[in-house]
Amino acid sequence: MKRSLIAAAAIFILWTILHFILHNQILMSTYEATPSLWRPMEEMMDKMWIMHLTVLVSALVFVYIYSRFFAEKQMSSAVKYGIVYGISVGMGMGYGTYTVMPIPYILAAGWFWGAVVQTTLAGVLLGIIVKD
Repeated sequence: MKRSLIAAAAIFILWTILHFILHNQILMSTYEATPSLWRPMEEMMDKMWIMHLTVLVSALVFVYIYSRFFAEKQMSSAVKYGIVYGISVGMGMGYGTYTVMPIPYILAAGWFWGAVVQTTLAGVLLGIIVKD
């Protein structure tokens, strides 16, 4: 239990940093080019606590699934889990959104690959922290 909570905290911090890099650095120019799709910045900042809560719950669920349902707690299984989890989340976030909103394709691809990278790195943290 203690290792799982440590892993969830570490993954929350990792994902928060990676979200900042992806959205505020890599994809920002695309967001700026499509202002009609997004809330005004002030309104988004007022709701940022919801994003932090979402990342926290996602980290807790990510760790819970691995800790509870994976018999072998090894680096290789943790990384594979991270990749598969990321593909699943990234498809829905990136390409699922692309099918129903007029977002540029670069955002769909960025959200997909961002999710895969984030969860793969989270898998590495799981492999380091949550062991048999």
